[in-house]
Amino acid sequence: MYPSFQKGCRKRLLPLLAALAAASVLPALAAPPASKKSGTPAAPARAAQPVEIELSHALGADKGAQLQHLVEQFNKANPSIRVTLSERNWSLGAQPLMSIVAESDEANFLASGKRFKPLWQVMKDAREPLAIVKTASAPMMVPSVLDAAGRLQALPVALSTPVVFYNREALEAAGVSAAQVPAHWNGWQEVLGKLRAAGQSCPMTVSEAVPTLLENASAWNNQAFVTGGKQEQIAVNGLIQVKHLAKMNTWYKAQYLRYFGRADEGEAKFAQGECAVLLAPSDAWPTLRRGAGFTVGVASYPYHDDAYGAPQNTWADGPALWVAAGRPAAEYKAAARFIRFWLTPENQVEWQVKAGYLPLGPAGLLVTQTSRLLSEELAALRLALAQLTHKPVTASSYATAFGHRPGVRRVLAEEMEAVFADQKPPKQGLDDAVQRIRAGEQGCCRPLAAMPPGRAN
Repeated sequence: MYPSFQKGCRKRLLPLLAALAAASVLPALAAPPASKKSGTPAAPARAAQPVEIELSHALGADKGAQLQHLVEQFNKANPSIRVTLSERNWSLGAQPLMSIVAESDEANFLASGKRFKPLWQVMKDAREPLAIVKTASAPMMVPSVLDAAGRLQALPVALSTPVVFYNREALEAAGVSAAQVPAHWNGWQEVLGKLRAAGQSCPMTVSEAVPTLLENASAWNNQAFVTGGKQEQIAVNGLIQVKHLAKMNTWYKAQYLRYFGRADEGEAKFAQGECAVLLAPSDAWPTLRRGAGFTVGVASYPYHDDAYGAPQNTWADGPALWVAAGRPAAEYKAAARFIRFWLTPENQVEWQVKAGYLPLGPAGLLVTQTSRLLSEELAALRLALAQLTHKPVTASSYATAFGHRPGVRRVLAEEMEAVFADQKPPKQGLDDAVQRIRAGEQGCCRPLAAMPPGRAN
C-alpha cells in the first residue's frame, strides 16, 4: 500500500513546520497551563466527562479513513474533548454539531431549515485564530461558503479543481510518453485515437461531469458560465461551449470518451484499469495512487487552443464543514479547538498529502509550493494551484456558486446526456438547458438561503 506520509519526509519537514509554528503562522495547539496553588495539595478531583461532539461526512471510505486518523490524533491530544466521526448524510437523524456537506447537497442543507452558526463567529467567540490562505477566499473559489462581507460561513476543507489523470503504461503501450501528454483538447484527440487503435475500449472517462466538462471548461477557456453580475443568469451556450460539447459528443460516438454517470463513477473505472485517461477533481490523486494497480500520471486540464485568452483559470470547489446553531458554548469551544487543530501546519500538510485537497493554512500552501521532499505526493495539488492562479480572474472566469442552486447541475446533466444519446444536437442541448434554467424549472434557480450574491469584477 502506498505510504501516504512517509516517516522520512515527516522528519525532514518537521524543522520547516516548527519554524512556521514558531513564527505564529498558525500557532501549535497546546493544552492550557495548569494553575499552581500553595500549601497542602488538594485531593485529586474526579475527572470531568469529555465534551462529546459529532462530525459527519460523506467523503467516502478512503477520504474518511484519512479524516478518522485526524480525529484520533486530536482526541489523543485533547482528553477533555471527544470528537466522534460518522459517515452519514447530515439529514439522517439528529443534526451533528459539525457536518461536511457536499457542494451538490449544499442547497438542500441551506434550505432545510437546519440552522448553522457562521464559522467566523464560532472561532471569534471561542477566541481561536482562523488563518486562511488567500486561495481559500479568492475569486477562483466558488464563493458559497462566504457571506456578503466575505467572511467564512463554513470551512472549505475539501477544495479541488479538475485535472487529467492517465495510466502511464497504457499510454506508453500506445506510443505516447509522459513528455508527449498534450495540454489542449485537439492534442488529446490524437492521443485518444492512438489508444483506441491500440485496443483500448475506454480511452477516456470523466468524473463529476457537469462541473468538470461544463463549468470549468467555460472558465478555463475564458467563457462566461453565468452573466449579469448580482442578477446572475446562466450563459453556458456560447460559441466555445457549443464547440466543446460538440467535440465531447464526437468523442462519445467514436468511443474515445465513455460516460458512466453524473458522479464519480468514472474514477472507479479508471482505478480498475478499464479506462486509460480520467478527467476528474485533483483530490483523486492520493486515492488513485493508493488503489490503482498501475503508475498514475497527472497533467493539466485541457483547453481549446483557439479560444481567446485560454488557458485562463479553473475554479476551486468542494465540500465544506458547517457548524450547527443553537448548541451549548462548551460544544462550540470544542469545535473551534478541533478546527484550529486541523489548521496547524503539520496537520495541514498531512491532510493535503493523504486526502489530496487544496491547502487552507499558510504553512500548507508554503510546503505545497516549495517542498521538494513531497514532489510526487503533491504533484496534482501543484498543478491545481497553477491552474487556479494561471491568470488574474476576468469577468468571464470568476467563480460562481450558480451550479449549487437546486436543479442547475441536474438540468445540465440531462441535456448533455440527451446530446450523447443523439436526441438533439449540441447547440440545441445547451440552448434548452439555458431556457429551462432561466425559466426556473422545478425551482432550479431560486436563490439559496444565506447565500451571498454572485461576485462580479
